Amino acid sequence: MDSLVILAAFAFGFAARQIGQPPLVGYLIAGFTLGHLGVESNTTIEVIANTGIALMLFIIGLKLDIRSLLKPEIYRSTVEHGVVFGGLTALMIMFVGALGLPLVSDITWTQAALIAFALSFSSTVCAVAMLEERGEFRVRHGQLAVGILIVQDIIAVLFLTVSTGKIPTLFALLLPLLFFARPLFSYLLKASGHDEVLILSGIILTFLGSSLFELVGMKADLGALVFGMLLSGDKKSGELAKSMISFKDIFLIGFFLNIGLSASPSLEMLGIALLLCLLLPLKGLGFLLILSRYKMRVRTALLAGLALTQYSEFGLIVAALALQLGWLSEDWLATLAIAVSISFVLSTLINGRSHTIYSRFKNSLKRIEQDLATDDAPQCPARNVDVLIVGMGRVGSGAYDTIASQYNLKVCGVDTDKKKIASHTSCGRKVIYGDAEDADFWEGLSATQYKLVMFTMPSLSEMVDAVHQLRTAGYTGKVAAVAKYDDERNAMINAGADVVFNYYAQAGAGFAEHTLSNVMDILPEKPASLGG
Repeated sequence: MDSLVILAAFAFGFAARQIGQPPLVGYLIAGFTLGHLGVESNTTIEVIANTGIALMLFIIGLKLDIRSLLKPEIYRSTVEHGVVFGGLTALMIMFVGALGLPLVSDITWTQAALIAFALSFSSTVCAVAMLEERGEFRVRHGQLAVGILIVQDIIAVLFLTVSTGKIPTLFALLLPLLFFARPLFSYLLKASGHDEVLILSGIILTFLGSSLFELVGMKADLGALVFGMLLSGDKKSGELAKSMISFKDIFLIGFFLNIGLSASPSLEMLGIALLLCLLLPLKGLGFLLILSRYKMRVRTALLAGLALTQYSEFGLIVAALALQLGWLSEDWLATLAIAVSISFVLSTLINGRSHTIYSRFKNSLKRIEQDLATDDAPQCPARNVDVLIVGMGRVGSGAYDTIASQYNLKVCGVDTDKKKIASHTSCGRKVIYGDAEDADFWEGLSATQYKLVMFTMPSLSEMVDAVHQLRTAGYTGKVAAVAKYDDERNAMINAGADVVFNYYAQAGAGFAEHTLSNVMDILPEKPASLGG
């Protein structure tokens, strides 16, 4: 049976990839299909799913700046949206109940409030998976969405604790002392090297945090998040996060399969679930309007709102607890599972076109943008520059230094990480803030007259969209990009890049040229290509 589940996950995930959709859509459909065929979830799948969630929260913690959670646009907007959307959802459920529809005809205000509360959460798993796939985890709207998700998760944990009457033990008061264990954890990562031992250290720390928090009567997932946050800012945290991502993605397949397997839909349940999904545009609109009040660019508010426009797996946990306590029926749990699954599919489809949506409607959307909306405002494209390098990581920084020192060209870098920009500036590099997928960033490009624009971002989809934005803005100069595989290279060429550097295929040539340029004395004759 486990072999059948794996085969179904591969088949549907593969099919989703072929039609341009994220594999998680295929995994959800695989779960529904298997559930319809009578396959039930089992302990193995649930353990895999829970492990995937714990690993994901640990990785989020590694990348999280805890100070961001204390900003009003994070904690206050979360509460405001929950109250407004929850209230409107409860009213809608009671209205539908008054119409005498099946499943809701005899619903009480208490039950409607519980269901609305469960639907007010957005999915950490779904949103983070989409942000990571598009390389938007660290940009402003990505960090904003993740901050809101974490505050929502904290609220859910508090609700679960209060509802069950399970109070953490007195030993929970000692958890703040974990802060003093940071040097030990940091040494562990440093001594683990760069191979599978580093990944194992991350997994051990994830399970250690989960087990420790569970031992003192707190939610295990919260422990994984806290242990990740303890290592946030460590020199090895970025490398650890990158090395664990694929491992985490494999385990999260179990989560998406489990969502589909947990629902046994009837036509009545499917109908009510579809009605609940009609509230999703209201959920996204609510985030857009509320976030826009915090001096937020409407683009940032829109993209963060779209990333949060789905229902949450935490909502199912809340509903499951309500079922155990006799507050909701089993039919409602299945209905909510269907609604969550449908919302995942819709969310991935919409977010795959989020930048296109903004570009198409930006003039109308800017009417709701406040005059003081300066947060995340991109800097104007640099003037008097020959080469623009978008993405100032290790590759972008190396390209910047080489071009500036050896080719006598004026260079400017672009990045979305303001801390990284400050570091580059201190090193003497000219780097401006901007998101290459932002249509507003490329406005006025015709006056810049760049000779070359180079893209070195880690995400293929991000670079493809950025090249499209660049060409749409009227740029006719040369475009270069990086790729890891031949199919990525072809995708960038088709998107409009003139030159694409394949990391793996051309690394040997780069290595040889760099080496020989520094040991010219061993050459019988100085090659012309190295003589400059």
